Formats: sequence, structure tokens, C-alpha cells
Amino acid sequence: MSQIQQFPFISVSGKPYERGLQYGRAAAARVRLSASRYGQTLRNLGYSQASQTALIRSLEQVIGEFQAAYLDEMRGISEGADVAFEDIVMINARTEVLAKARAEMALQADDEDGCTGVLVLPSRSSNGQLIHAQNWDWKADCVDTGIVLRVRNDDGPDFLTFVEAGGLARSGLNAAGVSITANYLESERDYMQMGVPLSLLRRRVLEEPVFSNALRVIATTPKSCSNNIMLGMAEGFGIDFECAPNEAFPIYPGDDQLIVHANHWVSPVARTKLIDTGCESSPDSYYRDWRVRQLLNATPKVDRDAVKAALFDAFGTPYSVCRPPRPGTRHTMTATVAMIVMQPAAGEMDVAPMPALNRVFTRYSLHHEPLAEKE
Repeated sequence: MSQIQQFPFISVSGKPYERGLQYGRAAAARVRLSASRYGQTLRNLGYSQASQTALIRSLEQVIGEFQAAYLDEMRGISEGADVAFEDIVMINARTEVLAKARAEMALQADDEDGCTGVLVLPSRSSNGQLIHAQNWDWKADCVDTGIVLRVRNDDGPDFLTFVEAGGLARSGLNAAGVSITANYLESERDYMQMGVPLSLLRRRVLEEPVFSNALRVIATTPKSCSNNIMLGMAEGFGIDFECAPNEAFPIYPGDDQLIVHANHWVSPVARTKLIDTGCESSPDSYYRDWRVRQLLNATPKVDRDAVKAALFDAFGTPYSVCRPPRPGTRHTMTATVAMIVMQPAAGEMDVAPMPALNRVFTRYSLHHEPLAEKE
């Protein structure tokens, strides 16, 4: 892992292929690094060229049926960064591909995304605006592949997303006031079908000007694996969906006007219908969401700084809300790679890389150029 640097900001516009080309050229070094870490994985696992090709082609078909323009954009990224198209597909479907490959080869999985998500309704916010935030926990060296991407969209609202280079979306917000974060869940229903890659569901939400349609995308689109997806609406609503591949379980804000979620199933309905199989990877989940809620409820009104302070929580370190680099359960180095704090009504996203080691944020905007803050 190199010295900590702020995440690069890339702004693109035009048709999908043109946007991808601009993206690939601007982030070429980081896209290549993503490709070396993900695109090479199947080869490292011993997949034959024929098997790799068959898997990528099946993903292409699923993606094309879901949103064909995404393949055009991936081809643009591939061309701009001089990276194989198959590797760009792999980056965008890495959760599904790696788990499927390891299951087929009876190998242990890598550490999954951790993450702790927060949504504060306007009634609890100090300025009356919704706040949506997340700690993204994953492989520590991915601090060198993260970027913030702004898309000037010809066919929908402009949007801003924090994403691994080469990917189309992760956490983000759009000009219609829709925001999204997601974090890892696991159940016994996972990887029994081929669904739409989770990263592309997030991207589809960010292209949606109508919030109810964004809800439909998350609640009804078939998935390959479980995931927790939190959606915010700047007008004053938030909801969390605990998603199994074939079913979604809604969680609403509590009386405290908050949603806080880590990496275990919470919905009483979900807990009666499926088995939570993610405890081995993230047992600390059981107190991370509790800690964040307790910290936020210590103040009557919450602002972005209060959310950041809660997400910096070091209780139980290194198995903490804000995770310093540490060996993971599968012998990889993991960490809270980024803290993302969004205010959708303002079109703003504050992001700090490796927040356990660094408290400098950059404010990225739909409307302005990035502004680095002092620690």
C-alpha cells in the first residue's frame, strides 16, 4: 500500500462509450491496478481460457439484458485504459465471479466487504437535510484503486459515485436527490442463480430520477447473492433493504429517525426465513451498528461532523467501526478503506481514504470542483 493520497476526481460526459473512454484515459493507472487485482484472479485460480471466456460471456448476456449501454461504457473504459474488456467486466462483477469461482473449486472465500451504513432523516439533521454515510471495509490495498466519478448524464440525472477504478458505481448520489450505499450480507440462498451484478444495480439507481423506481430496481431485480442496500431521498425518506437473491426485506427508520446497518441480518421476517451465514467473516457486526446508533443518539441534532465522529469509533479495535489495517480472516490485509458522508440535497460527498490513519476529507460535488479539507 502506498502513502495515503486523496481519491482522484474524474468528471465525464457524453454518450456511454465516450464517457467510458474519458474515464479509462483519466484513471488508466488505477484501472490497470484494479484489473491486475481482479481481472487476473480467475487465471490465478487456474481457470482455463475457455472457462474464463464462458463465464465472461454469461455475464455479458446478463448485463446486456439488464442495461446494454453498460457494456458500451465498459468497452470505452477498456479502450481508454488499454485493459482487456473481460477484465473490466470482471471488476464490475467481482463479488459474483469470485464467489462462484471459489465455490466451484471448493476454495475458501476471501474476506467479504464489511461496512457500516448510516442514514439520518431531515428531522434529526441539524440543517434539516438528509445525511447518508458509510464506512467501506475491504482489502486495504484498494485505497490505491478508489476514485470519485462524476457523470454528466445525457439520459438522466447527473450523479457522483465513489467506486473502484474500472467500476461503474458503488456509493453515490444523484441530482434528483437519490443516494445509495451497500454492504455485505450472506445467506444460504447465495450463488444458486445468476443475477445482475450488485455494482450495476447501484449504478442503475443513480441513473433514476424517480425514487420509487429506484426502490423497484433494488427490491425486484434478481441477484446472485445477498446484500444490504440503503437508499435515501433528499426530500426526507430513507429505507434499507436486506436482500436475498430472490427476496427483499425492508427496514424503516426507527423512532430515533435513523437507520444504522452493519453486516448481519436484522429484519425479523428475514431471520425467520433464512440462515445468516456471514458470522464467521464479521462477528464484530453485532456491536458495530449498536455503537454507531448510541453515539448518534447522544446528540439531539446530527450534522456531518457528528456522523463522521460516530464512524471514527474505535471500540473493539482492530475489530471496530473504523477498522485499521489488520489481517483478515482469510489472511489478507483488510481495513476501512474509505469513509463516505453524503448530503444529497447539496449534491455533496465528503470522502476520507483510510480513516483509521487519516482524518483529511475531500468534499466532492455535483456542481463544483473538489475541495480538500484540513484535518
